[in-house]
Amino acid sequence: METMRAVTIDPDADGAPEALVPTTVPRPSPGEGEVLIEVVTAGVNRADVMQRHGVYPPPPGASELPGLEASGRIVALGPGLESASLGIGDEVCALLSGGGYAEFVAVPIGQVLPVPEGMSVSNAAALPEVGCTVWSNLVLEAGLREGETVLIHGGSSGIGTMAIQVAASLGAHVIVTAGSAEKLKACSELGAEVLINYREQNFAEAVLSATEGRGVDVILDVVGATYLESNVRVLAPDGRLVVIGLLGGRVGEVDLGALLAKRGSILATSLRSRSPEAKAKIVSEAKKHLWPSFNSDSPRPIRSIIQSRYPLEEALKAHREMEASTHIGKILLDV
Repeated sequence: METMRAVTIDPDADGAPEALVPTTVPRPSPGEGEVLIEVVTAGVNRADVMQRHGVYPPPPGASELPGLEASGRIVALGPGLESASLGIGDEVCALLSGGGYAEFVAVPIGQVLPVPEGMSVSNAAALPEVGCTVWSNLVLEAGLREGETVLIHGGSSGIGTMAIQVAASLGAHVIVTAGSAEKLKACSELGAEVLINYREQNFAEAVLSATEGRGVDVILDVVGATYLESNVRVLAPDGRLVVIGLLGGRVGEVDLGALLAKRGSILATSLRSRSPEAKAKIVSEAKKHLWPSFNSDSPRPIRSIIQSRYPLEEALKAHREMEASTHIGKILLDV
């Protein structure tokens, strides 16, 4: 049996970063419609931290290893891919249900994307999860359009830095919240027009002031319960609140009368739990509409913001940095 280096989660470590244990595990084989990728770099996401804490398990049948995105080279094709457009040796990145913290990962071909022209394969690991999350939620779910205003909470995060650029490229006006002057400065450089330090300002009052009382058309929220009431307050007529994270808790109250008066909607989405077919559709849309902007010669380029990188065996250091929330952009693991 062939083996590989990987990072597993020790269930007896009570969710501490030390639960991430470098070890050797069996090497996966590609199944029907899957490719096997030799991983160069894996992306670190908040979902990995949640999985380490035991509150965000992988969907049934997925790898138990953490890691929702990776980049590398295809080294094997599973059955049914004899005429696939991608082949052995191609440099790719992929949206995963798990398994990225390892030397090899098997993934359905519908979740595999080419490395953008002019980008290194190691940096491409920063793209699949945030790119597909942002495109699916801002565009496919919320229908953000040119001239609308969007509020992005956590603007300096990996998702936030991508969302700012995507929204700006669509011609939307961008408002962000972040927790320091340094983070807000980075958001401004990416295209945010209104900058709110949530540690020093009431974000709802700041948003209403900046929009002359109208509010915003779309909100991309990673906080959840503690922001729910204020988010509804700042929705414009026909506004759309998209909840993609629960950093501020799971249970909140909402004034349905206020929501009805604004004809507002609340959408709650999760990318990881979707079916392979649903993920493939999102990946296809992101490849068609977003991936060209990552090319170095794009007329409206979108940059991948990378804060730091660690060796795979130092995954616990990457998780400590993420939980400290000092980063701006993505954290990567080099395999």
